[in-house]
Amino acid sequence: MNIISTPNAPQAIGPYSQAIENNGIIYTSGQIGLMSNGEMAGNGIISQTNQVLKNLKAVLEAGGSSMNNVIKTTIFLADMDDFVTVNEIYAEHFGSHKPARSTVAVKSLPKNALVEIECIAFI
Repeated sequence: MNIISTPNAPQAIGPYSQAIENNGIIYTSGQIGLMSNGEMAGNGIISQTNQVLKNLKAVLEAGGSSMNNVIKTTIFLADMDDFVTVNEIYAEHFGSHKPARSTVAVKSLPKNALVEIECIAFI
């Protein structure tokens, strides 16, 4: 088991790792719209979703993987009314690759984020 860490994504804001690799599989922690300097990438769903996916890409690349190797994602939304917007941005970042996915509405997210995404990918 290996800890994955990169300065190109925000550092963990609690007692956890950005990701863990085990037997060629990467399990990322949920990413919110924080930039690597720890500041939120704007107050809107568009800027936060783009930052979340940028963070996931950076963590995956630090572990020797990529967005094209993602097997499964889970999206947590503070407001299900943002589903269509998040879906469009998500599709732009994944292109023709369509991993399995779950989307869940939650009461709130860390730092009052609007969206959080975690994923599982192979190397």
